Amino acid sequence: MSVSVIGRLKFRKRREKLFGDGRPRPMDRNAKARVMVYARALMRRTEAGKAYGPITAKALAVLEALLWGFHNARSGLCFPSYEKIAARAGCARSTVAEAIKALEDAGILSWVNRIKRVAEASVDLFERRIRKTRVIRTSNGYQFIDPQPPKRPESLEESSKSDFPSETPIQESFLPMPAHAPRTLDPDLPLDAALIRLGRAVGAAV
Repeated sequence: MSVSVIGRLKFRKRREKLFGDGRPRPMDRNAKARVMVYARALMRRTEAGKAYGPITAKALAVLEALLWGFHNARSGLCFPSYEKIAARAGCARSTVAEAIKALEDAGILSWVNRIKRVAEASVDLFERRIRKTRVIRTSNGYQFIDPQPPKRPESLEESSKSDFPSETPIQESFLPMPAHAPRTLDPDLPLDAALIRLGRAVGAAV
């Protein structure tokens, strides 16, 4: 065995094992349709002498069975057995395993091992009845990767002008105050009389 192969085997990431339902990912019909379109695009022949690309017709049938037959759009749960997938996709169990590996290599889906604890009655060395807990693997929990998730602007420069209002919410509006009506001067008042004399003097000077 070559050094490169040993290195890949040594540093390969171990498959995650989770109790319960794994990591469900909700997806609507549009997201599922995008996944199928992307998978169909990968069926095109890329090398001479091969009938298909990275995704074969059987792999596409397995993906379609998972997405539309077993995946719950609202909860995101998808954990059918190989036997159920094979029955719906119309293929052998071994074909399902190969298809899932091809779909994972293409970046279309990922999966985790789902396990659960089972309590069993047993007898110890002194013939006393005890209960043991055994961990068993149930099935795989599948997650599908949307090739085109909804985009959100990461900064103001990448967002359109319609994303933000042109007016500043905290901006204050200063309206001009209405002008007061002119007051009639009273010659009997000392200040008004002085203003009248000043006005006459200015007018005479002009």
